[in-house]
Order: sequence, then C-alpha cells, then structure tokens
Amino acid sequence: MSLRNIAMVGGALITGMIAGGLMGPRPVSAVAREMIELQRDVTSLLQGQKDQTTQMTQEHTVMRTLIEQSNDNVTKLNGTMSGLQKSVQDVQANGGARLDTMSTQVQGVSDNLEEIKSRLGKLNQQLVDLQNTVQSLDAKISGAGAAPAGSVPAGGSTGTPTGAASTAPGVGAAPSADTLYSNGLRDITSGKYDLARSEFQDYLRYYKDTDLASNAQFYLGEIAYSQKQYGNAVTEYDKVLTSYPKSFKLAPARLKKGMALIELGQKPAGVRELREVVKRYPGTEEERRARARLKELGVAVTAS
Repeated sequence: MSLRNIAMVGGALITGMIAGGLMGPRPVSAVAREMIELQRDVTSLLQGQKDQTTQMTQEHTVMRTLIEQSNDNVTKLNGTMSGLQKSVQDVQANGGARLDTMSTQVQGVSDNLEEIKSRLGKLNQQLVDLQNTVQSLDAKISGAGAAPAGSVPAGGSTGTPTGAASTAPGVGAAPSADTLYSNGLRDITSGKYDLARSEFQDYLRYYKDTDLASNAQFYLGEIAYSQKQYGNAVTEYDKVLTSYPKSFKLAPARLKKGMALIELGQKPAGVRELREVVKRYPGTEEERRARARLKELGVAVTAS
C-alpha cells in the first residue's frame, strides 16, 4: 500500500469520526482517544510500508548478487568446457596413429609367440626323428655285431648315415628362414622399420612359399603404414589379399588397406574395404575396428 493510499484512508477515517461526532454528541475524551488510536494505526502502517520496502530492496540486492555469481560461474564453466573439448580433439587426432602403432606391435608380439610355438613343434619332431634314428642304429648294431675295422656298412658310406643330406650352407648362402623372420619381428616391434623391411623382403626373396610368407608380406604393409607411406601400404596389403588367399592375415590386411585408402583421400574406396571387413569377418577384432572407423566417418555400416 502506497503512502498516498494510507493518507487517504487515514483522512477518510478522521472525516468519518468528525462526521459521527457532529451527528451525535460524544464525550470529548472518547473522541481524543480514538484520534490517538487512529494516529497510532497510521504510524504503524507507515512503518510497515517502510520495513517492507527495505526488505524488498535487500532481497533485490541479494538476487542481483546471486545472478552475477551465476553468470561468472557459467562463464568459467564455458571456458573449462572449451578446454576439455580441445583436449578431446587433440586426443582423438593423436590417438589414431598411436593405436595403429600399438596394434602393429601387439600383432608382432602375437606372431612372435606363434613362431616360438611353431619352432617348439619342429624341435619336438626333430627329437622324435633323432630318437627313432638312434633306436634304428642300435637295432642294426645289436643284430650285426661289431664290424671289422675299415669295413663300410652295406648301403651306406663312411661318415654319413644313409639318407642324410648335407645341410652346411655354402659361401654366401641365405640366412635361415627362422633367423630372418625372428629378426624382422624383433625390429618391427622395436620401431626399427627400415631394418625390418629389409629382413622381411629377404624372407620373401628366399622363402616365399613357406607358411609365414604371408605374415612377412603383411608386415611390409604395416611398416609402410607406420611411416605414413600410405600408397605403398595399399600395394603391400593388396599382395596379401591376392597372393595368399588362405592367410590368417586377410582380415587385418583388408582393414588396414581401407584405412590407408582413407588417409590417401580415397574415402569411397576405403569405405568399401571397411564394409567388406564387416561382411566377411564378423565377430573379429577387425570387424569391431571397421565399424568404429565407419562411425567416425559418419557413414552406414552397410551400403544402402
């Protein structure tokens, strides 16, 4: 209620009381008491109005302070979110290369284990063959008795068992397949890409028809990809797909070929290769990575 309204109400009351006094005689003391009470009421109303105004002013000040603090907090939060967004973008930009390098190293370690298992199997077979040979010789010696000095056993020649072939390498002979392959794996996992490339190329030069030849070919693609030579990487991965149709490196070779094509700016061709991975190798790690890359590119997993 405004001061003007209060004054009007007070005036109306006073006027009413005067009119009442004029219309009927009343004791002077009663009129005076009513006047004092009326003045007290008016003063109380004015004080209440003043207190209410003061309280509203204080509340307005508090609200304004809270709003300013909220704006400051929002500004700081926006700054923090911008920093976080930039950090996430940086991580995404650098994460792909790191993930590819780690994937190459993990595959190298895995193939090292496979190679060790293969060697153990070969050694075990050689031990079995050697044991059989020794048992056969024992049986022959036991049955024939001691031969005269200087005599030559039938069917053989001195110094070399029957059926044995000389394995001593000649001058300039190629390193063994195991040595070349193991050295290549060791060097690719330690980041010595140029040396590893030379070793895998030598392996394919001398042992291109072995079970591990497709692995060596795949790692030539991995080396080119790690060195950002994406055109060469596509060529090397293609050789895995065309020359070794039964290789267990087909899925990773097609995946990395697609990723290399995308790096070269050939997005449609890269997308086709990634979709082929999803189609041909369901349930594999390569399928999961292909789906994730297609999602990053904003394209459907299957062609519409």
